[in-house]
Amino acid sequence: MARPGLVITRRIYEEVYTSLQAEFDIRADNQATDQPWDIQALQQRIAQADYMLCTVADKIDASVIGAAARLKVIATGAVGFNNIDVAACKARGVLVTNTPDVLTQTTADFGFALMMATARRISESERYARAGQWSGWAFDQFAGRDLHHATLGIIGMGRIGSAIARRAAGFEMRVLYHNRMPSQDAVAATWVQKEQLLRESDFVMLVVPYSPATHHLIGAAELALMKPSATLINIARGGVVDDQALIAALKEKRIAAAGLDVFENEPKFDPAFLQFENVVITPHIASSSRATRGAMMQLAADNLLAHARGLPLLTPVA
Repeated sequence: MARPGLVITRRIYEEVYTSLQAEFDIRADNQATDQPWDIQALQQRIAQADYMLCTVADKIDASVIGAAARLKVIATGAVGFNNIDVAACKARGVLVTNTPDVLTQTTADFGFALMMATARRISESERYARAGQWSGWAFDQFAGRDLHHATLGIIGMGRIGSAIARRAAGFEMRVLYHNRMPSQDAVAATWVQKEQLLRESDFVMLVVPYSPATHHLIGAAELALMKPSATLINIARGGVVDDQALIAALKEKRIAAAGLDVFENEPKFDPAFLQFENVVITPHIASSSRATRGAMMQLAADNLLAHARGLPLLTPVA
């Protein structure tokens, strides 16, 4: 009996690949190069596939779903799944899974690290030292902002937001948060309206999923509410922030700094961000530890293996 066909869109760790080989006929010709496929290439490769393992960087739109005659499950190795047209999947009877929980702690670590790097001007001072510009010590050299006793505002108090709030307690930070409704999981954090959070926070951390409801959640009006001394940290998704409005706010010094792991239209992003020494830029790596990325891939693989063996999906989203 022929094994079901599996398309893997990007290079995955060898141990995860091996776990799939026994069950599937794997169709992946990019494991060495790790080059993303365009829409046409995705359509061609998915045409006769039963299963797909994709990443957040793959755009799985209605045209890709429409080209799949036999597709049963799409497993994405990410928590967010806004890159997949879930409505088109439902219409075709295609199931979708994601990878919640396994990346919570690692992403929270990174969110805190990005906030610290921005506050203490780590990237800026490292560039200065590497360029051979350091000629002596001074009291006011790269003076940054303290995290301890500062006010942290978290927009999106889910698993990751709650983990960040727990870390903030160790720095004796005052923590405000905003969700549509107060969360019972919030630890030592106070629910407030978004406008109050923006006005009172020294650091604003974005941890919301991307959706039409959160598109440009932070735009010109929201940035105008923030303190001139405040910092914006985005580890959520590109599109949650209006990048053009943020560039304007930074240019006019209406906020003090930004730490950005995600951007609109990534991996391309507006080169205007590069002009600001007070912006720390990272390439969407909040969950990127070896252990966590491996666990994300394995959970995606385990969802596919479960379905192929007639078992319930582990983490279905649709």
